[in-house]
Amino acid sequence: MVSKAERKEGAGGEAFGGDACVDVAIIGGGPAGLTAAIYLARFRRSVVLIDANQSRVAKIPRSHNYPGFAEGIAGSALLESLRSQLQHYDVRTVAAHAERAQREAGGFTVHWPAGSARARLLLLATGVTDIAPVMPHVLEAVRAGALRHCPVCDAFEVIDQVVGVYANGPAGVGEAVYLRHFSENVVLFMEEGARTLSPAERRRLTEAGIRCPEEAVRSIRHGHTQVTVVHGERETACDTLYCALGLDVHAQLARALGARTDDDGYVIVDAHHATNVEGLYAVGDVAQGLNQIAVAAGGAATAASAMHRHLGAAARG
Repeated sequence: MVSKAERKEGAGGEAFGGDACVDVAIIGGGPAGLTAAIYLARFRRSVVLIDANQSRVAKIPRSHNYPGFAEGIAGSALLESLRSQLQHYDVRTVAAHAERAQREAGGFTVHWPAGSARARLLLLATGVTDIAPVMPHVLEAVRAGALRHCPVCDAFEVIDQVVGVYANGPAGVGEAVYLRHFSENVVLFMEEGARTLSPAERRRLTEAGIRCPEEAVRSIRHGHTQVTVVHGERETACDTLYCALGLDVHAQLARALGARTDDDGYVIVDAHHATNVEGLYAVGDVAQGLNQIAVAAGGAATAASAMHRHLGAAARG
């Protein structure tokens, strides 16, 4: 007899049950994908979860705005807790990168290097990747809280610090102004210097009391508890540097299936997280909306409930 633990083996070296078709395939094992899998399992739906173990959450040293954790929680610990919870249910998890997915009669087929799975519905929770600055020891700087990517997540932690924003486009101006609410000492470092700013952007920064050096950024380094930005012949030490270089939205699978994306690359979804492709849903950072863990979990609950209804009632013995 095969145990539940054995059914959850990680390599996924064969097709899922031969010609069998599960109710839902989920691509992505971050908070959105894991939450959706838990909900669907509790709805008595058969689920296969394909997880490349590349969740953005794993890099978060500590989140203080995820509900229920007064002292905050490390992203890796949150993932482990969700994975542990999922182990209580009969969900097949495959440790692999989903290479492609195709629409076919009756649903979808998802392929990974050593296998495939057929499913009636497909949920994409493929997330995003922060575009990091060119600097040595990037991960160490992130873990130390000296380099950050999300002021919505953690601007509270930089109150009254010397805060830098590193950008290469207009989004940096908006992020610097947003952070000005939390600190009186905000500096915007444009990759090519302040000459790339429009007169209107310069006025906006001046009115907010935000400095922007004229020189282009030459290098960024992390030492001890600070990040130092070298611009021209000068350098500025920041307690925290926010990187506003944007995100790589992992929507390739969605677009290949015909799903619409917006100008920023996010998958367009409706109130139930359904895309324009019948049977295809998207949740978490890959979909339109606020990139927050709590939002990802809530969206996953919404999508799972809609998918359960989509599948309809099933006779049970």
